[in-house]
Amino acid sequence: MSLRILAEPLARPLVQRWWRMRRGMTLGVRGLVENERGEILLVRHTYVAGWHFPGGGVERGETLEQAIIKELAEEGGVVPSGPPELLGIYLNERVFRGDHVALFRVRGWTPCDMTAHHEIAETGWFAPDALPEGTVGGVRRRLAELKGSAKPDGHW
Repeated sequence: MSLRILAEPLARPLVQRWWRMRRGMTLGVRGLVENERGEILLVRHTYVAGWHFPGGGVERGETLEQAIIKELAEEGGVVPSGPPELLGIYLNERVFRGDHVALFRVRGWTPCDMTAHHEIAETGWFAPDALPEGTVGGVRRRLAELKGSAKPDGHW
């Protein structure tokens, strides 16, 4: 096991705290990826609890579309076959009061080799009405909004 894998859970909170003090706002992307059966791709990270849409931070000089394509390949092992559809941008105060999340929908994709093995503990495809225990609130809210059973909310 590499030193990075061992040190990351300890170092990540410190690096994130430093990063947030230096920046007033952060921006991330998440992907709502659907397969031909209507199932949703979710990931479970090694460093945070729960099931999430795959995604990550937007790097300096990177567009939102470039970021989501990169993150879906890294965390989910999928490459969109067309432009991802931007569903919304949300304030994510649960993580940091200046954090924002752009959510993209991806209906067509091709598989690729997942590269973020050290970050992802597990991936899975789930029916929207049969989500695994531990699915985070942001995922549940976005799916309820898409289904029409909840009003759109600007908070993640």
